[in-house]
Amino acid sequence: MFIFAFTAAAADDGPIAGNPLIEIPAGMFIFGRDDGPANERPRRELSGQAFAINRTEITNQQYGLFVKETGHRGAFYANHPILGLDDRPVVGVSWADADAFCRHYGLDLPSEQQYERAARGTTGSAFPWGELPPGNERANSGADICCSGDTRDGYAMTAPAISFADGASKEGVLNLVGNVWEWTRDVYAPYEAGAAARSAGLYRVLRGGSWNSDPSHLTTTYRLAYDPEFRFSANGGFRCVRSAP
Repeated sequence: MFIFAFTAAAADDGPIAGNPLIEIPAGMFIFGRDDGPANERPRRELSGQAFAINRTEITNQQYGLFVKETGHRGAFYANHPILGLDDRPVVGVSWADADAFCRHYGLDLPSEQQYERAARGTTGSAFPWGELPPGNERANSGADICCSGDTRDGYAMTAPAISFADGASKEGVLNLVGNVWEWTRDVYAPYEAGAAARSAGLYRVLRGGSWNSDPSHLTTTYRLAYDPEFRFSANGGFRCVRSAP
């Protein structure tokens, strides 16, 4: 196994104001796990290409600028007194809305493999910061029993996108677990060939858990199959990536 040590990741301002792209280098990394839900199996070692990922989720302010520039429909919760605040992750967007935003800036939604590499590092950590459970300092999460929010971490719903610095990944990416679920570009299907899944091909995959997720959903490997057309979720957002040419 190749192990890479990171002290600081390179970044550039990127095309989205206030949301730099953090460079994730090429190399070997762990994908999937054998001791979790069946759709996370098998655990394997993959060779990944370099890419760059937004430091934070896309905010309401950033999404609002996109709407103004393009005439695209606004987020469903754009005027909510908490969920619609400028510095909070945009929620109430469908998969197509998120995809259109990224493409407008010459970027893409992350693949599941890109999300997992950014969130787990190279050694397959359960969380972006390592193996310790989230606690109230590392992630914005919900009650111990699914699925309601609480204020133990300081926020009843979404937190500002730059919150929870203690929960950053080794490269400095924030909130890859907690705050809001994040759209990936992948169509949902089991990893294992021949595994039965009625939902295979019908849904896109959300990753990372959110402000109302219980501990079982707050890992770097949890996969949520979700209707790509649904835009009324108060806990689902996204970020973008730039893949290597």
